[in-house]
Amino acid sequence: MGLTYRVYLEGERIYGCANCKTHLATIHSMMSRAFNGQHGRAYLFDGVVNVTEGEPADREMTTGKHTVRDISCIKCQMVLGWKYDRAYEPSQQYKEGKYILERNLLVDVQ
Repeated sequence: MGLTYRVYLEGERIYGCANCKTHLATIHSMMSRAFNGQHGRAYLFDGVVNVTEGEPADREMTTGKHTVRDISCIKCQMVLGWKYDRAYEPSQQYKEGKYILERNLLVDVQ
C-alpha cells in the first residue's frame, strides 16, 4: 500500500477531524447546521474531502428510510458521519449525494 495523499483546503473557515486535524470541508460547502447525527448535532455538507466511504446500508432515520455509507477520516480512520446515497421519501431527496459530519468530531483548523 502506498502513501495516501490528502487535500489541503483554503478559506476563511476549515473544518477538520477532531482526532488528527485532517482537512474535511469549508464553511462554503456547508448547507445546514440543523441536523442531528448519532452522537448529537451535525452539519450537512455539499462536499467533503479526505474521507473513505464504507459499504451502503439502509437505515431508518427520523426523516424516513435512507441508504447511507459511513464516512471515515482518511488518516486516522475515525468514523465522522455518513453520506446519503438514496432517500426514499420524495421530500428528503435533496440529501442524496450530501454528507453529514458530526459536530463533536470536528475542529476548526487553519
